[in-house]
Amino acid sequence: MAGVLRERDGSVGILTLDEPASLNAMTPELLGDLALAIGELSVDAELRALVLTGAGRGFCSGQNLKAFNSLGDDIVVFKDAARNTELTRLHTLRQQIARDHKGPGGRERANTALADFIAPRETGLADHIGTFAVTTGIGEEAALARYFKATDDYGRIMMKALADRLAEAFAEHLHARVRREFWGYASGETLSNDDLIAEKYQGIRPAPGYPAQPDHTEKATLWSLMDVDAAAGIKLTENYAMWPGSAVSGFYFAHPASHYFGVGKVERDQVDDYARRKGWDTATCERWLAPVLNYDRKATTPKDEAA
Repeated sequence: MAGVLRERDGSVGILTLDEPASLNAMTPELLGDLALAIGELSVDAELRALVLTGAGRGFCSGQNLKAFNSLGDDIVVFKDAARNTELTRLHTLRQQIARDHKGPGGRERANTALADFIAPRETGLADHIGTFAVTTGIGEEAALARYFKATDDYGRIMMKALADRLAEAFAEHLHARVRREFWGYASGETLSNDDLIAEKYQGIRPAPGYPAQPDHTEKATLWSLMDVDAAAGIKLTENYAMWPGSAVSGFYFAHPASHYFGVGKVERDQVDDYARRKGWDTATCERWLAPVLNYDRKATTPKDEAA
């Protein structure tokens, strides 16, 4: 399977998706339906990517490169490599789970935050992360409208599912290019599909609203850094959902020790600290972090209200 990859410099390439062995188990009818849906997408939908690599070269961004350092549980974004002017901050949350800090083999187990994977400001080291936003849903509505008009629910479901899967594949494809080409720290990487699924590569691409950073509002900073609306045609709703829905966005971390994790439940002390760092009142912070609160917010009085 393949799709058209149009980069902002005007170049056009082919995004090829290796066909897994599971395709061989599909019935001819299902394969035919899949091929038809791919054909519809190739006519109506466009793959768009926006990536700010932060080092080496910018891909699809057209922006000046930024520098990053951690400061506590925040990640400071500087205007340029000189690191004299702060542009904005990315805010992260830290695990507060109570556990034995000795893992398998006696390895220390830290209570992790994404900021841990960026060089602290006091080290004097310039560090970088990448940001990205991709979609395979530009024009998807036009294709779906034909299925609605024809009352073809099956075709509509197939089209939507395929667009969602292609967006995830697009994100995987670009992450591989960042590792092997744009940053080049894994230029000799050769991984099978099974290896990619098992995440055997160096680096991670966490997304706001997911376990490592459950705060969806951090997407606003990501959108501002890359001007995603204008550059990739992906918009944020008032609740920070992406539109078109067939889209993926997030951050690239390249630290050798970076790994996926879940923040889990957070306590009141961290909520107060996070609210301070975000410039929120506690009630606003509790609303956005409601799914991960480890206390009953109705049973407590926010400090700023009590004052």
